[in-house]
Amino acid sequence: MKTINLPITDEDIKNLKAGETVLLTGTILTGRDAAHKRLYELVTQGKELPVDIKGELIYYVGPAPAKPGFAVGPAGPTSSYRMDKYAPTLLDLGLKGMIGKGARSKEVVDSIVKNKCVYFACVGGAAALIAKSIKKEEVLCYEDLGTEAIRRYTVEDFPCIVAIDSYGNNAYDEGQKKYFRE
Repeated sequence: MKTINLPITDEDIKNLKAGETVLLTGTILTGRDAAHKRLYELVTQGKELPVDIKGELIYYVGPAPAKPGFAVGPAGPTSSYRMDKYAPTLLDLGLKGMIGKGARSKEVVDSIVKNKCVYFACVGGAAALIAKSIKKEEVLCYEDLGTEAIRRYTVEDFPCIVAIDSYGNNAYDEGQKKYFRE
């Protein structure tokens, strides 16, 4: 298992391989469908984004309310395909990677390779466990979106798997090949 101190570097990304388990420590952004749509619309209108995404990882999550003693409530990953329309544009603007669950479109995989980025997967159904890795949260923008607001999380040993590496190797595809006969 690898440990990566964030912000993630180009060298970190280059050395990641699909299927590896990773623990992330540092800060990540959060955002889901509604926030991505707003960011995308600003980009297409030639306007400035309300948050600097360059060099960042974004976690597709809409956390539940926090219980006493925790920064957030259960914070499991959202299905990533819902952001596929917006991801290539954000990667082109300098986003270094995404964290979510599930397969990605060919356009997103191509953009990951083109931009030398990474897609991490988290285990769905482990929202309470994942929340233990989140030590602090700060709302950055789009507070009106509630749980879909863009936040900054401070994470420690945040568990994930390299789903798609910067070379286009895809753990979802490779995993299926092991279990299906051709």
